[in-house]
Amino acid sequence: MSFAGGATDFKDYYQRNYGAVVSTAINKHIYVTINRKFDDLIRVNYSKTEEVDDINKIEHNLVREALRLTGITKGVDISYASDMLPAREGTGLGASSSLAVGVLNALHYFLGEKPGPLQLAREACKIEIEVLGHPIGKQDQYAAAFGNFNYVKFNPDESVSVEPVKCSEETKEKLNSNLLLFYTGLSSSSKDVLPEQNQKINLNVNVLDKMVKLADELDKCLQNNSLKEFGNILHENWLLKKNLASKISNSAIDFYYQKAREAGASGGKILGSGGGGFLLVYAEPEKQNNVRQALSNLKETPFGFENEGSKIVYAD
Repeated sequence: MSFAGGATDFKDYYQRNYGAVVSTAINKHIYVTINRKFDDLIRVNYSKTEEVDDINKIEHNLVREALRLTGITKGVDISYASDMLPAREGTGLGASSSLAVGVLNALHYFLGEKPGPLQLAREACKIEIEVLGHPIGKQDQYAAAFGNFNYVKFNPDESVSVEPVKCSEETKEKLNSNLLLFYTGLSSSSKDVLPEQNQKINLNVNVLDKMVKLADELDKCLQNNSLKEFGNILHENWLLKKNLASKISNSAIDFYYQKAREAGASGGKILGSGGGGFLLVYAEPEKQNNVRQALSNLKETPFGFENEGSKIVYAD
């Protein structure tokens, strides 16, 4: 869940100077299990079941390339499930990158290896961006691998720094209680939004520069334990983001967002690449009932901030 600076994590932008986002992991998880099979086949269980005798026959591209990267070519059974929608559908919550990180973590552990979050994030980026050619940035992979509430900086030399936002637990708790999350019912697909956004980076440099400044500003506000400008920064970031590509917003999203603002929300944004998925709004407690009523035809989804990144929760 990113709050400011999203879209500045693309290579064609951050190589000019740097990109930056303020984001947090949330307590909606993807669970990956891996077991040794008694034969040499590979089974992959998700919304469908695949069983193959050759890694190249696996249709699930993230699992296939994670197996290839870790060197596992036979005799494994991999399954995953998600707290939210199926992990390959467009929620805007970084599901595909979380899945890539989780599968890599499980496969490494299966081999007796214990990679750190930096390795997991880099490998997930390699699979999604370099190998599969997905038109995405880097922020989701680092959020899933590191967890916590962070200021993430994308440097021109391809290095990425992840710095926990230095604010009090009281500020985090208050912020969490001021954020409301609603599912729009609209599917969000990065393939529909991000190619155009990528193609227009040269035209949108000034907009992206402003989004980086908002991420820096938001980080400073949180360090000062001040939420006074949080909603306004969210709002300004959303207005800027809408300029990056034609399908980031649409009439339905604009309608819901305007209804939330009229009911008292000071800011918000569509999470992820845009076009659908989840609408995040910031509203003070006394305004929240009005916001809920205004968005009563959307499904509200309670959530909390997650301090931990990808981890092994059980090993036999």
